[in-house]
Amino acid sequence: MTAPRMPNIPNPFAVPELKEKILFTLLVLLIYRIGSHITVPGVDAQATIAFFRTSGESLFSIYNLFVGGGLSRATVFALGIMPYISASIFFQIMGAVFPTVERLQKEEEGRKKITQWTRYLTVALCVAQAYGVALFLEGVTGAVPNPGLGFRLSTAFFLTTGGVFVMWLGEQITERGLGNGMSLLIFFSIVQGGVPSVINTVASLQAGALTFPRLLVLLAVMIVVVWFTVAITVAARRIPIQIPRKVMGRGRIREGQKSFIPLRINSANVMPIIFAQSIIIVPGTLAQFSNVTWLRDLSQEFQPGTWLWYVSFTALIVFFTYFYTAIIFNPVDVAENLSRQGGWQAEREAGPQRHRASRGASAHAGSHRPAASPARGDGA
Repeated sequence: MTAPRMPNIPNPFAVPELKEKILFTLLVLLIYRIGSHITVPGVDAQATIAFFRTSGESLFSIYNLFVGGGLSRATVFALGIMPYISASIFFQIMGAVFPTVERLQKEEEGRKKITQWTRYLTVALCVAQAYGVALFLEGVTGAVPNPGLGFRLSTAFFLTTGGVFVMWLGEQITERGLGNGMSLLIFFSIVQGGVPSVINTVASLQAGALTFPRLLVLLAVMIVVVWFTVAITVAARRIPIQIPRKVMGRGRIREGQKSFIPLRINSANVMPIIFAQSIIIVPGTLAQFSNVTWLRDLSQEFQPGTWLWYVSFTALIVFFTYFYTAIIFNPVDVAENLSRQGGWQAEREAGPQRHRASRGASAHAGSHRPAASPARGDGA
C-alpha cells in the first residue's frame, strides 16, 4: 500500500517576475519598519511610551494601532498612511456628489488628475496633523525638554516629510509590488502591533495570571472568528450571464461563453472600518487642542468605550458600507458593460423564480447586501 502523495506546493520564487515583486514588497516593508523606530529630534521617546502605556484605550491609542506604534514612539512615521486614506475618502465622496468628479473618475486622464489632487490634499493634511501631534507631544510630561515654536515647526516638518514618504512607499508597492500598497501598510502596522500582545500573553501564562484552559478557549475563539471572517469574505451569489458568439476581424470568431457576476456578501470588505476609524478620531483630536470648554467635555464623552463612541462608530461603518459598495459595484455600469458585449443574464436551471430573484439582487447590489449562497469560486 503506497503512502498518499503530498500535493505539489508551487514555488513563488520560480517565476522571476513574481519573485521580484515579493522581494520588492518585503524591502519596502522593511524600510517602513525601520522608519517606525526613528524618533523625531527633540523628543524623549521613553516618556511618550510611558504615557501610552498608562493612558489606556483612547483616541490616540487607536490611531497608534493603525500607524504601527509610531505615535507612541514619536517617530518620523507617526502619521502613517492615515492622511492619504482621509484624502482618498474626500475625493470618493466628491465623486458620488458631483457629476464632474464622477466623470473624471471614469476617464484615464481624469483618474490621473484625481490621484495628483489626492497627493496635494494628503500633504495639506500631513501639515495640519503634524502640527497637532507637535502640540500633543508638548503636553506629554517630560517628552519635550525644549518646547516652543521652533520645536513645533521642526516636528511638523519631520512628520510631514515622513507622512509623504509613507504615501510614496504605498504607491510603490501598488505599482511594483504585491497588492494594494495602502491596505498592505495598514495590515502590516496592525500585525506588528500584535507581537507585543503575544509576548504579554506568554508572560501572563508563565506568571499564572492566565491559566492554560483559558488560553485554549481564547485560541478556539480566535480560530472561530478567523474562520467566520474568511467565510463572509469569500461568500458570494453568482448571477449567470451568457456572452454570445461574435465574428471578429479577418475571419476570427470568438466563441460564446458562459460566465457569472459575483455578488459578494461583503463587497466593501474592511474598507468601511478603516474609513470610519479615520473619520471618528478627527473630532476628538481637534477638541484635545482647543481651549473651548464644551469641546473638551465632548472629547471626554467621545472616548472609546462610551455609548456615544459606539453609536457614532457603528453609524459610520454602516454609512461607508453602503457608500463604498455603491462605488465598487455599480449595477448601471455592470449592465452597460454587459450590453456592449452583447451579453445577457442566463436562465438558471432552478426555474424562473430563482431567475427573478437573482435579477433583483443584481439590480440592487449597490445598495443592498445580498445573502450568501454556498456557491463559491475563484472569481467570487
